[in-house]
Amino acid sequence: MATFQELGVREDLLRAITELGYQQPMPIQEKVIPHLLNEDTDVVGLAQTGTGKTAAFGLPTLQRINTEIREPQALILDPTRELCLQTCSDLTAYSKYMPDVKILPVYGGSNIETQMKALKKGVQVVVATPGRLIDLINRKAITLKYVNTVVLDEADEMLNMGFVDDINEILAYVPGDRKMLLFSATMPREIAEIAKNYMNNPQEYVVGTRNESSANVHHIYYMVNAKQKYLALKRIVDYLPRVYGIIFCRTRATAQEVASQLIQDGYDADALHGDLSQAQRDAVMKKFRERNLQLLVATDVAARGLDVDDLTHIISYSLPDDNDIYNHRSGRTGRAGKYGVSIAIIHSREKSKLKQIQKHIGKEFERREVPTPQMIIEKQLFSMASSIENVEVNEEAIAKYLPPILNKLSWLSSEELVKRFLSYEFNRLFDYYKNSPEVENVSEHKERAARGKKGEAQQRPADQDKDRRVGEEGYERVYVNVGKADGFFAPSLIKLINENTHGQRIGLGRIDLMSNYSLFDVRKGEAHRVVSALKNADFYGKRLYLEIADQHKDYATMSSSGKHARNSRARRKQQYVDEYAFDRKRGGKRTRRDSERGFRSAKARRAADKKGRS
Repeated sequence: MATFQELGVREDLLRAITELGYQQPMPIQEKVIPHLLNEDTDVVGLAQTGTGKTAAFGLPTLQRINTEIREPQALILDPTRELCLQTCSDLTAYSKYMPDVKILPVYGGSNIETQMKALKKGVQVVVATPGRLIDLINRKAITLKYVNTVVLDEADEMLNMGFVDDINEILAYVPGDRKMLLFSATMPREIAEIAKNYMNNPQEYVVGTRNESSANVHHIYYMVNAKQKYLALKRIVDYLPRVYGIIFCRTRATAQEVASQLIQDGYDADALHGDLSQAQRDAVMKKFRERNLQLLVATDVAARGLDVDDLTHIISYSLPDDNDIYNHRSGRTGRAGKYGVSIAIIHSREKSKLKQIQKHIGKEFERREVPTPQMIIEKQLFSMASSIENVEVNEEAIAKYLPPILNKLSWLSSEELVKRFLSYEFNRLFDYYKNSPEVENVSEHKERAARGKKGEAQQRPADQDKDRRVGEEGYERVYVNVGKADGFFAPSLIKLINENTHGQRIGLGRIDLMSNYSLFDVRKGEAHRVVSALKNADFYGKRLYLEIADQHKDYATMSSSGKHARNSRARRKQQYVDEYAFDRKRGGKRTRRDSERGFRSAKARRAADKKGRS
C-alpha cells in the first residue's frame, strides 16, 4: 500500500495529517488523490459515507491553491449546514501549516452580512450550501471567475433535497475549464446527467460495489403488528443496554411523537426534525455528540450531513421509500473498521419493501423475534454485573469510607449482598414488565394468512390505491395530477410548494409517486392552503389539479385518461425547448430546431420500442 507521500501529497499537508493520526491512505484516497494532482480529467468518486472522501478531495484541492490570489479558487458544495461546517473543520485542520490559505463556510441560518464581510477580506476556499451561495451570487458578494476546482460533496443527498436546479444555476457561473469532482454514495440518473453535462471525460472510481452496504454492518429485522411498533422499539432498546444510535422515522410528526414517548418513559432521547429552529437543532446535536443522549430520533432530511462517530445501532422505525436512503442510514454505523448493527421494525405490508432493499444493497437481513421480558431482564442484569466487574476502583480515595459501610453490611453473606445489589435494578425491570402488554411477532404463516388463503383473490390495485389515499396520523392526504411519467418527483413537489405558498412553512409527510399522479401528506389544517396555493399552477406546460384525497375515488383510472397522455406529450416537448434555452444561456450552440428534432427523435424511439415489445 502506498503512503500519502508516495501519492504526491506536499510536505506541509503531510505534517498536518500526520499529527491528525493519518497513517495509510484509505482506498478512495489512494485512487483519487494522485488523479487530482496529475491528471486533467474530472473525477466521479463513489463510496459510502465514512470512507475518507473529505481527505480524498480536500488534500489535492488545498495543494492546488495559489496563495497570491485572494479570491475563491475552490468551491465545495455540501447539502446541509452541518456537513458544510464539518467539511470546513476538516479542511482547516489539513491546512494547519498553510497560514495564507483562508477557508470560509457559507450556509443558511447564519448572518449573511458577516459572511459577505469575510468574503471581502479575501478567501481561497468556499464551502457552501447551494441556497446561500446563490443568495451571495445574486447580491454580487462573491465572484467565481477564479474557481479552478468544484467539488459536489454528497451529490445524491443534494439531489434528494431538491438542489439539482440550484447546482445547475451555480455551475453556469463557474469557468468552463475548471476541474470538477463529484462524490456520492450512489449514482442515480439525475447525478449521472450532471456528470454528463458538466464534466470533462470523468474518471469513475468505485470503492466497494455500487449501492453495496458496508461490510461491517449486520442487518436485522423484526416483524410486528403495526400498532405495536413502539412497544417493540422499547423492548429492542431495553435489550441493548449500551445502545448509542439513531432512530429514523419517515415524518416529522412520527419522529416527535416517538421521541416524546421515549423521554416520558425515562430514556435519554430527543428529536431532530425540520420543525426545530437552528438553535434547537444545534443544542440537540451537541447533547448527542457529547453522549448526553443515547438515542436520537430523526427524519432523513434532518439527519443529512451529520457526522457522529462510534454509533452502535441504526434503527429504522419506518422504512424509507427510496432504497438508497436505507443505505445512507445503515452506513452511519460500522465505520472505520468497527462493527455496527442496522435494525428495521416492520409490519407485514412492508415485507416486500424489505426484500427490495435486500436486493439493492446485496445483503440478507436476519429475522429476529422481539425480546421477551425474561430475556431483557437477564441481559440488563448481566450488563450491570459486567459494569461492576470492570469498574475502576480508586483504592486510596475510597479507603476512608469503607470501614463504616463494611461494618453496616457485615451481617450479609456475599451471596445475599450480590442479590440485594442486583435487585436494586431487577425490581424496577420486573415491576415494569410484569404487567406490560405482549408484543406479538407476526409469523410468516400469519403474514400469508393475512393476505388471504391460497386460491383466494389477491388484493386488487384499487384496494392498494385505497391504502395510499389515507394520510398518516396528524396529516391530511392531497392528490395532484402529475407523477413519475411526467418527470415529477419529491424535489419538484417541494419546489412548487415553496414557490407558491407564503408565511409558515408547510409540513410535508409521506409522498407516494405513481406513474400519472401523486399523493402526499401535509399537516392537518394545511391541506386547503396547499390546494388553494397550487390551483392552476403549471408544471412544464401541464396545469396542476389538486384536491384533498377522497378514499372512494379511483385515482389510478382517473389519471390515465387520454387527456393526461396528450398533456404529457406537450410537456415533454416543452422540456426539450427548455433544454434549448438553458443550453443557450450557457453559451451552447444548440438551436430550437435541434431541440424540437430531438423531441421527434425521442418520440420515434419510444414508438419503435413499443413496437418491439409487442
